[in-house]
Amino acid sequence: MSGSGEYLPDGTEGITRVEDLPKAKVVGRSRNYARRPCPQCDRSCYRNRTVERTLHDLGDLVSGRPRDIRLTYSQHYCCKCKSYFNADMSDLAPPKSHYTHRVIALAVRLVVEDGLPYRAASWHLWRDHRVFVPFATIQNWVEAGGEKGGATNHRRVSGRRAG
Repeated sequence: MSGSGEYLPDGTEGITRVEDLPKAKVVGRSRNYARRPCPQCDRSCYRNRTVERTLHDLGDLVSGRPRDIRLTYSQHYCCKCKSYFNADMSDLAPPKSHYTHRVIALAVRLVVEDGLPYRAASWHLWRDHRVFVPFATIQNWVEAGGEKGGATNHRRVSGRRAG
């Protein structure tokens, strides 16, 4: 039995094969709708098909297993605009991302606020949160932090005037 503050080694340390790591706990989420409004013309559009996407989330600390979200979402077709669009999933993850907002925010915080190097942040995420993020992915997230906002105008002068 472990006591408070007692060091317990990580059971996955030294594993070199991905197959030997603990299997992920899969949680289902749904963004499957029969009809959605078109983002361009606001017309109600029918569901064309259903698609699945897997997102990696912060792991289950009690069981020590990673956690994946199996997201089922609907793709819709607008007859007026003649375009396809997906149901909104921006509350869970950015478009085309394999990781949830919680994982991205924690990884960036570890590097920016806590000052951890990218490799150490990657190891910390696995050891303490059971989510594997390659250190190069963390580096991309940190370096893209300032690029998401609007373009800055360097010629513009502040609103204060001299004198």
